[in-house]
Amino acid sequence: MSFPLLTVTAAVPAVGAILTAAVPAARRTAAKWLALLVSLATLVLAGIVFVRFEPGGERYQLTESYAWIKDFGVRYELGVDGIGVALIALTALLIPFVILAGWHDADPLETSSKRWRPTQGFFALILMVEAMVILSFEATDVFLFYILFEAMLIPMYFLIGGFGDRAHAGSDENAAAQRSYAAVKFLLYNLVGGLIMLAAVIGLYVVAGNFSLTEIAAARADGSLEIATSTERWLFLGFFFAFAVKAPLWPLHTWLPNAMGEATAPVAVLITAVVDKVGTFAMLRFCLGLFPEASKWATPAIVVLALISIVYGALVAVGQRDIKRLVAYASISHFGFIILGIFAMTSQGQSGATLYMVNHGISTAALMLVAGFLISRRGSRLIADYGGVQKVAPVLAGTFLIGGLATLSLPGLAPFVSEFLVLVGTYARYPVAGVIATTGIVLAALYTLVLYQRTMTGPVKEEVRNLPDLRPRELAVVVPLIAVLIFLGVFPKPLTDVVNPAVRHTMSDVQQKDPQPEVEAAK
Repeated sequence: MSFPLLTVTAAVPAVGAILTAAVPAARRTAAKWLALLVSLATLVLAGIVFVRFEPGGERYQLTESYAWIKDFGVRYELGVDGIGVALIALTALLIPFVILAGWHDADPLETSSKRWRPTQGFFALILMVEAMVILSFEATDVFLFYILFEAMLIPMYFLIGGFGDRAHAGSDENAAAQRSYAAVKFLLYNLVGGLIMLAAVIGLYVVAGNFSLTEIAAARADGSLEIATSTERWLFLGFFFAFAVKAPLWPLHTWLPNAMGEATAPVAVLITAVVDKVGTFAMLRFCLGLFPEASKWATPAIVVLALISIVYGALVAVGQRDIKRLVAYASISHFGFIILGIFAMTSQGQSGATLYMVNHGISTAALMLVAGFLISRRGSRLIADYGGVQKVAPVLAGTFLIGGLATLSLPGLAPFVSEFLVLVGTYARYPVAGVIATTGIVLAALYTLVLYQRTMTGPVKEEVRNLPDLRPRELAVVVPLIAVLIFLGVFPKPLTDVVNPAVRHTMSDVQQKDPQPEVEAAK
């Protein structure tokens, strides 16, 4: 039996979470270093997965399959395609920076209510989320994926509700109430989506007789499994609803601004750059892979919802007064681009959507983490409380600007490539939708540059006059992320080589070909 590389890649952070939680209370620093080392070990393993994956080989590689619940046909079945490999790499890359950025976020803090922050628990929960997300990108058994899809809500609930933003430290009771509200809203929205998905998972088992993604897809391809059109559409809607909540897609998005606003900056990154990618990934793997006819049937409505997300998220971001909520609404707009690319049903659109998942994760991490460093210094999330920061902390301001420029997809930075491909792919099949989506680019430039102008330029406000610049630990977080943004902005080939074959398989699943450009005959 070959070495179970995929299992080990997910097991290392899971075991690391248990060990971190078990570190004695007095050894907080040891718990932090243990969590960081575990995350770096996971990154090495993810790198091995990336290197061992052969883009021109089988669709699902490094596969593992073991009997789990025989009576119900449930198997512990893993395998990765190019899209899964790219997102595993993204997850493993970001977690060490999340841990470094949150190095002091869970240190004991005595407040008016005499509550303390359990440092070990904070880092253990982060590692547990990493393990579940990686395993969800590997799962090819629908029931196994569902278990992971729901289970990751538990550590995220405690990270949002139990570890709030330092900017709220002065009003403990109000802060606790807001954190509790955000955590419960996050949990309820995602649980409702998950329960609807559970009904669809059971329905899929009834019609297919098993939960194996590969077996069901193969049976549908050779005609040995036929699903009635109405049944397929209902099953599709059950899966898609859960994924649209996780993504999040308008109008199921309202939990995200609350969750990101009340969580610490590293946890906010964990939400939007890592966990939410499970939703868009699952649209590609499960919605299009299992229900091709229903996916095409629902495409017009989903394209409209994606366009609303793009424009609505950007417009609301323009009017935000809270830095973190601005980034949250910007992410809603960006997820609209991702979903638009997926359901444009073109190879450029789906390649762009996959690249967008990766590039959005890196760019949002860079911007949000620098914003978190800024907020922790001033103790406020309100844009109006800043001004002239670039004169007292030029490195912080410079890195904030680069993160913002990546968010608006400036050419030369990684998100530009993915956004360009999404727009080209969308325009090829839906020209009007492609034109409307470009308004998101204009609005992104508006909210990003206005945010920078109001916080970093102008007269130096008295409250920010003594703000320190980025420290070595913070530079160790931000500089590598910016380097990756620049590298992938000028040389995206390492990702496109891995992603494109997987996209071709997905296009084959839905039996779609790229529209051919119309060329007028020469007179």
